[in-house]
Order: sequence, then structure tokens, then C-alpha cells
Amino acid sequence: MSQSPLHPEEAAVPVPGGELAVLRWPADRPDAPTVVAVHGITANGLAWYEVARRLAGRVTLLAPDLRGRGGSRAVAGPYGLARHADDVAAVISALGAGPVTVVGHSMGAWVTALAAVRHPDLVRRVLLVDGALTFPLPEGVREEDALAAVLGPALARLSMTFPDRAAYREFWQRHPAFGKVWSAELDAYTGRDLVGVEPDLRSSCVLEAVQADGAQVLLDREAAAAVHRLSCPAELIWAERGLLDEPQGLYDHRRIGLAGLDPARVPASPVPGTNHYSILWGERGAERIVRGLLADAGVG
Repeated sequence: MSQSPLHPEEAAVPVPGGELAVLRWPADRPDAPTVVAVHGITANGLAWYEVARRLAGRVTLLAPDLRGRGGSRAVAGPYGLARHADDVAAVISALGAGPVTVVGHSMGAWVTALAAVRHPDLVRRVLLVDGALTFPLPEGVREEDALAAVLGPALARLSMTFPDRAAYREFWQRHPAFGKVWSAELDAYTGRDLVGVEPDLRSSCVLEAVQADGAQVLLDREAAAAVHRLSCPAELIWAERGLLDEPQGLYDHRRIGLAGLDPARVPASPVPGTNHYSILWGERGAERIVRGLLADAGVG
């Protein structure tokens, strides 16, 4: 029987600076393929709960908490997208059968592309979800302002404390992309981020890690080039709406064209009716991700 999406197995993988926490949803048979899933900048591995549920044991799904987040909060820096890519390679080597399919959402898409470029022997195919394409900052816009504008309340919470779990839940329920579709699953995912004791609860995300990683998403040349240097099969899917459920998403056909993405090498397509978050855990988005992963893994 496949593992419960909200109660996966947990493993620890040694990496420079500590041990990376990795969530594992095992397949129903030992010869099934492995998929590694990489979360976004202020998320954690449980963000993949809906994908895990829909995979239903047909593959083994590994979802690390990136260093500086969740169960990997104590893993020391330095941070940065290349460091995360090397951590993903360590997870594949320790727990996977390599080469494997790797899927990444948001910042995790940049990490996924970098992992494929830096460790081509371990990555056979990638699926990039609403991330991996970098655009230059407008003249005069500071990186910290751009990061705050893009991440909004997800970043603001890192400097906040909460008296109890109910207050933290209410914070997330006010988020434009979360509140309308709140569920027990979202409650479990956001709850994994909470550390400390009442009345001094806070996000597990290390601010230094988020700042370092966010700056590289915006400015790092190696990270920006990765999606254009992929040698393995790859696909990009993107959300129609944005991080705050606004009509303009991170990408559209025009922006993707301006970024110079070669559609022959990395085909890109929208997932209708999704925003930056629901493309991961909403019905349409998760089903599209699962179809892509199962096709990539050769599983019906």
C-alpha cells in the first residue's frame, strides 16, 4: 500500500554542513522508478503532498527539505542554488537509483536545472514548474525590493512570530492564493514550517538562506544559464496567474520568447486555471505534473 501523502517516511542524507531531511513516498513495487521533487524558496518537502497522492505508489518520490528550511533548518551554509543542486545530487546518490527524473517548483526549478547541468550522470529528465527562466531586473530596481515584491507575504512571515498554531493558520488563510482553497493538507504543509514553542512560534526558514537564494534567482549567471544548457530531455509548465493569484503570472508566451528559450529543446506550455501555488497542489496543476512525471518515468 502506498504511503499516506501527509505521513511520508523520513530519511537523513549527509551533506556538507549537516544532514538533509528527505521525505520519501515509496513505490508499491521495488523495481519502480524514482523521482526527486525540489520545493520553492520558502517551502518544504511536504509541498509535494498532492503530487504524492496522485502518484499513488507508482514511483518512489523523494522530496528533500532544502538546507535552511523545514527539517533541514540546521544544515549550515553557505547557501545558494548551486549548493542546493549538489545537495539534490547527494540525495539521488544516497537514496535513488540514478539517473532519475527531477521535478522542481519555483526556485526548485532553477535548482533542478542546475542539478541536471552539474550532475548529468544522475539526472535523466527534468520537469520545470513555474520557474527556471530568469529575466533582468529593470533599471533602478534593487534585488531586495524585487524579492519582496515577488514573494510578498511568504517572505514577510520570516521576520514574524506567532503566539500559537491557530494564529499561523490564520496568517496563511489570508494569503490570496491559499485562503479560498484551505484544506487539512495545506494545514499540514504549512505546519511543517513552524518551529519554536508558544508564544514564540516562527517559520523554520533561515532568513539568510532565503536572501542568498533569492538574490541568485534574480542575478546569478550560472543559474540563469542552466535551463539553456540542459542536455537531458526537459519540459517547462507555467501557471496562468501569479503568486498572489493576480492575472499576470511569472511567465506568458511573450516573456518566454523574450527569455530566448528554445522550444525545440525545452517545450513550454501553460496550465490553465492555476496560479503559482495551485499549479503544485491544485487539481489541475498536480494532475498535469503527475502526467508528465509518469510519462517521463515510463509508467502508465
